[in-house]
Amino acid sequence: MEPARILVPPELFAPAESSHFEGELDLGVLKAGPDLYDFPSPLAWQADVTNTGGALLLTGTVEGEAKTACARCLDEASFHVIGEMEGYFLLGEGKEAPEDLDDDEFEALPADGAIDVEPLAAAALLLELPLVPLCAEDCKGLCPACGANLNEGSCGCAPAAEDDDAARNPFSVLKDFPFEGK
Repeated sequence: MEPARILVPPELFAPAESSHFEGELDLGVLKAGPDLYDFPSPLAWQADVTNTGGALLLTGTVEGEAKTACARCLDEASFHVIGEMEGYFLLGEGKEAPEDLDDDEFEALPADGAIDVEPLAAAALLLELPLVPLCAEDCKGLCPACGANLNEGSCGCAPAAEDDDAARNPFSVLKDFPFEGK
C-alpha cells in the first residue's frame, strides 16, 4: 500500500479555500508504552485541509481496529478506535508562526507540497488507546502460582489462607524484626 499522503492542489494556496481528502493507511504496529498494537487491516482516514492565510490547517479522523495482548491474561484484546487528527502547516519558506502557537504545534509545508498523514494518524490513535488494555473489564488474569488463565476456570492451586499475614501483606515478615531505637 502506498504511503498516506495528501498532495496539496494549487487551488488550496488561495486564502479561505478548503478541500476534503480521504483514504486508507496501513499503520502496521504502533508502540504505546509497554504495549504493541497491531492494526491487521488498513485504517480509514478522512481530512479537511483549509488555507487559513499563510498556513494550511488539517483536521480529520482516523478509524480502525487495534489488537494487543490483555494486560492481565495475555489473551488477544481488540479495540475499535477513532482518533481526531490535526496538523498546522506553514506556507512559504521562512514564514513565522502566529504568536499563540508553540514551536511543536506546527510544521512547514514540505517543498514537494505533500502532507504525510501517517504521523498525524499515529499521534491521534495514541491518545485513544487504553492505558491498560484488557480483554474484558472483569478479566481475572493469570494465577500467580501456576500461570493458568483464571478466565477459563479455577486452576486448582490452593488459595491463600485468610489468616496468613504473609499472603495479604508482604511486609508482615518484618513484624518480629528487632528494630533498634524504637
